[in-house]
Amino acid sequence: MLISMIAAMANNRVIGRGNQMPWYLPADLKHFKQTTLGKPIVMGRKTYESIGRALPGRHNYVLTRDSHWQSDGVIAITALQQAIELEQLNETEELVIIGGGELYRLFLPFAQRLYLTFIDLNVGDADTFFPDYEPDQWQVSVESAHQADEHNPYNYRFVQFERR
Repeated sequence: MLISMIAAMANNRVIGRGNQMPWYLPADLKHFKQTTLGKPIVMGRKTYESIGRALPGRHNYVLTRDSHWQSDGVIAITALQQAIELEQLNETEELVIIGGGELYRLFLPFAQRLYLTFIDLNVGDADTFFPDYEPDQWQVSVESAHQADEHNPYNYRFVQFERR
């Protein structure tokens, strides 16, 4: 099974501030939905709480240290291996880690694919960052650049990387 990660980041690998994304980029939200729809997703508890609900059209796994934690529409797990084992039973081809920062750091060594959105934006007082993914270990398989427009206030690039 392919383990992948999807993230949007501003300059300097910023992905969050105060448990929120410090930008609104509709094109990236659409890209996220198109990329993850129909695939199982894994998120940390803080990410789940910032979203506030299970995302429809996907198996939602929430990784938490609290073995008693539960919420409607999600499967609580205490180890990524639990999600992998459950999805192998379903013959799932790809499992997508959607954040946050702690999950990205923990599982980057196991990821074979990255779906990254690079946003041309400087964010001050950031507290969450995407880990250094060592670009020499990755090969670009898909890339598209986009200019800011009336709906998307920043220049941005979608880049898909495959591990070498």
